[in-house]
Amino acid sequence: MNDNSIGFIGLGNVGSKVANNIIDNGYNLFVYDLDKKKSNVLVSKGATFCNSLSELASKVTVIITCLPSPKSVKKVILECMPSINKKHLWIEMSTTDEQEMKNLSKLFHKKNANVLEAPITGGQHKAESGNISVLVGGNRRSFKRSFPILSCIGYQILHCGDIGSASTLKVVTNYLASINLLSLGEALMVCKKYGIDLKTAFEGIKISSGNSFVHETETQVILNGSYDVGFTMNLALKDVTLFQKLVKKFKIPAEISQLIVKIFKRGKKTLGEKSYSTSIVKLLEDKCCENLRAKGFPAFLKDKEDKKNGMEVNNNG
Repeated sequence: MNDNSIGFIGLGNVGSKVANNIIDNGYNLFVYDLDKKKSNVLVSKGATFCNSLSELASKVTVIITCLPSPKSVKKVILECMPSINKKHLWIEMSTTDEQEMKNLSKLFHKKNANVLEAPITGGQHKAESGNISVLVGGNRRSFKRSFPILSCIGYQILHCGDIGSASTLKVVTNYLASINLLSLGEALMVCKKYGIDLKTAFEGIKISSGNSFVHETETQVILNGSYDVGFTMNLALKDVTLFQKLVKKFKIPAEISQLIVKIFKRGKKTLGEKSYSTSIVKLLEDKCCENLRAKGFPAFLKDKEDKKNGMEVNNNG
């Protein structure tokens, strides 16, 4: 199928950057967002803003959603359904509930349409450069159909299995990132109280067994004081809550996950749902009457690497 026309729904911090990479690769892009102003840059580059979801669905063969919550995804897809037919492929890029994803995919399959889940991971700066990682769930035929599009969006692309597998793995990775973020705040505070220069602490952790992707990225905007990672507290809470839901589903006697949910609930209540997720460390800073600052760190993250050609990650050993 010739998928030259793509519909993109959800132009938030990450969605707008993903959509930009699609239009930069020569696709006809049709966009929709509740806030029309968010489409201005894309429209100036040739995208078409659609006034309704049905209008968007009627003009494209591929529909991509990048939305803030499972509730938002369900609402959008149910509104699209009357216009869906066998030519359509829906690619869901949000971090969403695996069971809800399975339920919505069944509605598409009843119309002989195809579905992939393809949540992205790696941060806003990687989404902007087109080097973000993509986790994909769904059948191989749809995966192959989508690969040219996914290659515009990301670099390392992993086919995880059936619908639900990629959503679950994405929730797992966000949970791990959240744990790492909280532990970094505590580690940096120990260094601050001991009198270790925080730039030295940053470099020490970076060359150690305690290093991580979160440290190399999010620690920088903490030390700058902007906390600007382009990801908000309400989204972080949603993700760790989805992980806790899986813990309960499988009756796993996990101890850490419920504590993480509790901390991010406190962060949302204290700092606000639209505060940056990275600012969760402010809870500790405020309690300790200290700030974790060091000179020479950026206010926001930028991928220093050029766009790499998308490649499938081999998971066959």
